[in-house]
Amino acid sequence: MTKVLIVDDEPQILRALRINLKARGYDVELAPDGATALRAAGSYLPDVVVLDLGLPDMDGVEVIRGLRGWSATPIIVLSGRTGSDDKVEALDAGADDYVTKPFGVDELLARIRAATRRHGAAPESRRFVRVGRFELDVADHQIRGGDIRLTPTEWQLLAALVRNPGKLVSQRQLLHDVWGPQYATETNYLRQYMAQLRRKLEADPAHPRQLLTEPGMGYRFVPAEELPA
Repeated sequence: MTKVLIVDDEPQILRALRINLKARGYDVELAPDGATALRAAGSYLPDVVVLDLGLPDMDGVEVIRGLRGWSATPIIVLSGRTGSDDKVEALDAGADDYVTKPFGVDELLARIRAATRRHGAAPESRRFVRVGRFELDVADHQIRGGDIRLTPTEWQLLAALVRNPGKLVSQRQLLHDVWGPQYATETNYLRQYMAQLRRKLEADPAHPRQLLTEPGMGYRFVPAEELPA
């Protein structure tokens, strides 16, 4: 059964979507604000998120960025904001689709089906990963195995790599995902922050085993289970 997390501060929209989606066989979780949505995403692990941007405690774009810090779950924005700048900002932050209010339920259901079909071929999101002797909870920013701390930017960079286990992630993609599209050429940022991550997490930072550099191309995260014995 497909699990849908609906995030909106309008009770009537939450109620209407819950009724319509449940009637069509979906499992539905509701969140009236951004903080509740981020907590629910970590415990409920939805297959798709339907998200309003105008939330009472934070902007919906912040929720998108928070989710994208650890999850590749499809996000469909459902918003009354019709300006192109709002759409671009949400899509740049990591949303997969954008539907404006007022909306038709049949159209939204079609968007949900399309998003979950596309995601079905994508790698599963990772929340818990092991780097060196540390176990990291990428969603809650918790570390077990030692007394170290990562900065918010270090967490974002690590999460961007963890979402693509074993795969090369280009410098341009990492800069876009972590710092934004205006930083596409600032490769010195990546060198600095990758060095910091290795110093904190790798047993031998000068000879990393999991946080690897592909010279001139990008970086790669090697999961602990794929390392040679």
